[in-house]
Amino acid sequence: MKFTQATLDKIEAILDEAEYVLRYERGNFQSGYCILEQKKVVVLNKFLQLEGRISTLIDLVPQLQVNPDEFSPEVRRTYNDVLERHALIQAENDKKEEKLTS
Repeated sequence: MKFTQATLDKIEAILDEAEYVLRYERGNFQSGYCILEQKKVVVLNKFLQLEGRISTLIDLVPQLQVNPDEFSPEVRRTYNDVLERHALIQAENDKKEEKLTS
């Protein structure tokens, strides 16, 4: 997955089709984002650069309550790509932790 504006647009389409509102706001975010689950609002730190926005959304999308069956085929493909990328990142982080603790 490349860190381009087109990739960001595709990931933002996941939120759109899942009926989440994505806002870029200024704030004191520990992780670069905030989820207001009851209102289906996702707030990202507006000062994040393109790569940071994409990385943050890759971390965030798997946490959202969505029904991928309701997505268009293109958005469903992007959603699956994001889940795969997230799983790879998690596996890499787990290996790093394992090395540090052993």
